[in-house]
Amino acid sequence: MSQKVLVLFAHPSQHRSEVNQPLFDLAKQVDGVTAVDLYAEYPTFNINIDREQQRLIDHDVIIFQFPLYWYSTPAILKEWQDLVLEYSFAYGPDGDALTGKAFFCSLTAGGTADAYHADGYNHFTIRQLLYPLEQMASLTGMLYLPPFALFGSRTALEEERIDGHLDAWRDLLQRLVADNINLDIAAPAEKLNHYLEANPTNIAEAK
Repeated sequence: MSQKVLVLFAHPSQHRSEVNQPLFDLAKQVDGVTAVDLYAEYPTFNINIDREQQRLIDHDVIIFQFPLYWYSTPAILKEWQDLVLEYSFAYGPDGDALTGKAFFCSLTAGGTADAYHADGYNHFTIRQLLYPLEQMASLTGMLYLPPFALFGSRTALEEERIDGHLDAWRDLLQRLVADNINLDIAAPAEKLNHYLEANPTNIAEAK
């Protein structure tokens, strides 16, 4: 069986993007993946709720792709959540449209990995900072997966770390489409990157 994967990309300064833009361009090339540039599609934030809800219905895996801005998403993703995830669609007595789908974030952070710890510069792990999105997934009946993350994104180009991250992203998307990831094993990880490294050829045995 194959799955349909939806990537919702949000980057308000794409001309300055050294990592997210290549990630988005790659996602557009993977069969089974629908990649949507929210800022390009809705430059005035006039989000088409019906269209976005149908996209959610049509896909099995939902991914928010964005650079971490002030420990959260860029503004349009919050607007998207506020408008699209309506009562009686995404939650509430009859709001089961998203039940059983998988959700996670593909993000980049300018700070180093060491900064995202209790005793680090940012005081919290990346997974803790994403708790509001984890709760969003829980409330809407989706399976929350840890983020696919690149830290130190400001120096990733000069340190030649982008190509490896792109390779891992391609592998992740292809395996999601092929339904070749054990979600039960992946879910507790701090990052999906760790799951991929530990399970390079894993075949999902349990869903």
